[in-house]
Amino acid sequence: MIITLEKVNKSYGEKVLLNNVDLYINDSDKIGVVGINGTGKSTLLKIASGVEEPDSGNIIKSPGDRICVLEQDPAFDNDATVLEQVFINSSTETKVLMEYEAKTILSKLGIDEYDKKVNLLSVGQRKRVAIASALVNPCELLVLDEPTNHLDNDMIIWLENYLVKYSGAILMVTHDRYFLDRVSNKIIELDKGNLYSYEGNYSKFLELKALREDMEASSDRKKQTLYKKELAWIQRGARARSTKAKGRIEQFEKLKSSLGTEVVEKLELSSVSSRLGKKTIEVKNISKSFGDKKIVDDFEFTVIRDARIGIVGKNGAGKSTLLNILAGKTQPDKGHVEIGSTVNVGYFSQEAKEIDDSQRVIDYIKNIAEVVETPEGSVTASQMLERFLFSPDVQYNTIKKLSGGERRRLFLLSVLMTAPNILLLDEPTNDLDIETLTVLEDYLETFSGAVITVSHDRYFLDKVVDTVLELPGDGTVVMYNGGYSDYIAVRILNEKQQEKPRQTKDVQKETREKPKKLKFSFKEQQEYNTIDDDIAAIELKIAEAETKLEESATDYMKLQEIMDEKQNLEVQLEEKMNRWIYLNDLKELIENQN
Repeated sequence: MIITLEKVNKSYGEKVLLNNVDLYINDSDKIGVVGINGTGKSTLLKIASGVEEPDSGNIIKSPGDRICVLEQDPAFDNDATVLEQVFINSSTETKVLMEYEAKTILSKLGIDEYDKKVNLLSVGQRKRVAIASALVNPCELLVLDEPTNHLDNDMIIWLENYLVKYSGAILMVTHDRYFLDRVSNKIIELDKGNLYSYEGNYSKFLELKALREDMEASSDRKKQTLYKKELAWIQRGARARSTKAKGRIEQFEKLKSSLGTEVVEKLELSSVSSRLGKKTIEVKNISKSFGDKKIVDDFEFTVIRDARIGIVGKNGAGKSTLLNILAGKTQPDKGHVEIGSTVNVGYFSQEAKEIDDSQRVIDYIKNIAEVVETPEGSVTASQMLERFLFSPDVQYNTIKKLSGGERRRLFLLSVLMTAPNILLLDEPTNDLDIETLTVLEDYLETFSGAVITVSHDRYFLDKVVDTVLELPGDGTVVMYNGGYSDYIAVRILNEKQQEKPRQTKDVQKETREKPKKLKFSFKEQQEYNTIDDDIAAIELKIAEAETKLEESATDYMKLQEIMDEKQNLEVQLEEKMNRWIYLNDLKELIENQN
């Protein structure tokens, strides 16, 4: 056990973030923290790492165990160089032993100027220096707050692989669902001050959360039925003359109060858009450079009315610049962009500079529109804010009191309330919680206009886009059909094909030699004869497990046991199916050579 939190409480004013929370972190735990923005995820990380004190409760740390922290907004010494910043709180011994490792990590994160002053770096580069500092210093617990922000896709994949192999414990907040799925072995969810713990990665969390909510809904339905029966009894004129009657009325009152009047808040987005004519955005042979750096060179493109386009590339390749050109915020050096007369662009930028912190939340939205028309009817600004999980009391706070994620959610609402018919999204997943992202993805599926997004979130790109534009950094723009995973598959295939001509003459000569005849080994032949039956048997067991799940809907412990059994069977089935493909391919090759 590295750290234990017992009965921890934390509030800011009247807002309760942590309510008697218990958390136990073992040395093998890789924990992902999820929950909507403003629920206290970052606060939990700060308390666990000792950066912030709880209002009450106990925090027990194992003596001698070290904690390394990546904060969402790290502090920097502007007079330090990159390498000095990485080792700013390190011992002399660590600096000597880990300098090579630090340079390797920095290089993987796209930073090669180790003697450059920190104050000359961009915000994204600074965050990457902070990541290197957290990774390179030896510790038993690594605490990471939004580590994937400001990383491009290749950097995220590198960090993901690094943390999968990491030997210490990890406690992290991230909205990257592929990242959570691969790195985490436990998920904890914060909801209205309560903490729920789930063993397994993000996919397992979704299954177990659905089961928990189903069980809670079932319990509520039973309470509702009992409440109606008791209400009918009370209304028939039960008299409180006897002890029995008094007891029953008291039970009724307890039941009534346990049901409460609270409605579970769910973020909702109604499709608010305006008519889009035939002409959208036409890019006419544009070129743009900054000094010797080419962003695009003679690029021509037409945005179709229902386009779903993702723009990817390394940091600094010019993704945001291209989006700004499409929005008309940046002018190309050559060529021009034609925007149709009916086009209403909604631009969700990274910075959200147009937000005035001194404004009240409600006034900021009312300045855009007091009422919007949706397919369900007229909705007021206050009602739209409630749909975005801004309760009436929060609406009259100033914007500066909101968390970073809440500000992003507010800015997203402000963009959608202008009824755009073309959405330009620049890193929309930064600082948005997973629930907001999920609803945004559902919204974009039904959005009647075009969507163009710059994003490093692979999950988001796979769900939203059907075309990928890659900026390699040399001025070209390469188009791929499909989502992010399709783009990666094609890119890997292209790289392999490019490697083939590099073979030496000796290797080519060797490959031309007549190969030995393929044949099944005895073991492979036996496996080939029985594998169909083996697969059928596993499929039958999975079906039986699914039946057991339905029969055990109210027994949570039994459900967990059956879910684990089903998951193991599905892993076995996948392995068998992969083996089936191999054996059948081999069989076909054997038959063809004859």
